[in-house]
Amino acid sequence: MQLVFGVFAVTAGSMIALRPDPPHPLFTTAGTYGYALAAVLSFGGWLAFGRPALTARIRRVLIVFHLLFVPAQFLFLLAHPTPWLGMTLSSVIVVGLKPRLPRLGRTPRKVWLTLHVGIGVGWLGISTGMLLLSIIGATAGSHELQHGAYLLLGSFEILLAIPSVFLTIITGVVISLGTPWGLLKHKWVLVKLVIALALPFLAFFEGPWIEELEARSAAGQIETGATGMLLIGAMGLFAALLWTATILSVFKPGGRTRWGRRKDEAQPTPGTAATVVAARPVAADAVTPSRR
Repeated sequence: MQLVFGVFAVTAGSMIALRPDPPHPLFTTAGTYGYALAAVLSFGGWLAFGRPALTARIRRVLIVFHLLFVPAQFLFLLAHPTPWLGMTLSSVIVVGLKPRLPRLGRTPRKVWLTLHVGIGVGWLGISTGMLLLSIIGATAGSHELQHGAYLLLGSFEILLAIPSVFLTIITGVVISLGTPWGLLKHKWVLVKLVIALALPFLAFFEGPWIEELEARSAAGQIETGATGMLLIGAMGLFAALLWTATILSVFKPGGRTRWGRRKDEAQPTPGTAATVVAARPVAADAVTPSRR
């Protein structure tokens, strides 16, 4: 998988760098250099896994890198659609490397949980605002209100929604791997992970729709037509998925996954420690111990 990802990183970085008239030059540059770094690490990891002395260290490096690189590649989608495959490959690599992070202490766990909940609540508010703006843009009675709504939608997506996606995924993964919940042990955690990774897929379609409506409405009021309705539907689905993730966090339904049950069965049941403090004879060659 490291070799496959290295080849992909070289290909994706080249496609991003050579794309004519990139829509977002900043993310084009970030994607080019990001995939160059990924290619170096992937080929280096592929070679290092052949040396037992380096295996443990390179495994840790690759786990941390791909955990960070999954949401980072979401940002690269603003430059080129190729990173969708990269996000999938990075996720498969992380699962295959079976990350086992040290358990978070009480205070760090509360700090990370506070960050995750706070960012998640903010993300939910942002998605609700974007849904309202998409409705205003499609139903506005004036050019200023309509164009202003689509301008704000574009700003919300770049400045608020994308950072929220990145930070929510990172904090959620840290909490999952740093506590007994895990990423794959419980169904509700797994579903939340799938939702978090699916939301960028929606954003991939929303972005061009917002840009189209923003450009069309610049000269005067327009009929948004099917694009406006698709944007409203996508924003509504976005908000519904975030509410679903919130409900899953509260009620935690579904129990353990098959993988999580196998992990529990593989762990030995700990015995109960006892200290003998006295012995009372009850018959010849037999005593009853008193324990505490």
